Amino acid sequence: MTTQIAVRLDDELVGFVDELVRQGDAPSRAAVVARALQREQRRKVAERDAAILAASRRDNDMDGLAGFAAGVSMDDLD
Repeated sequence: MTTQIAVRLDDELVGFVDELVRQGDAPSRAAVVARALQREQRRKVAERDAAILAASRRDNDMDGLAGFAAGVSMDDLD
């Protein structure tokens, strides 16, 4: 299911979005906006997860997180 929304963007951003579509990097304006929002959603989840990890580790040793991150495929990221 999808919901149509209206947003206002400055001309520079619209030009950037239109250029991505023109170059074939995205099929539509909506696809560019959706991809950007999905990235932001993933960033917020990662930020939350990092905060949870930091709070749960008394020594703030990030070696475990670094080891996990090193094994994550970058192919899944846009």
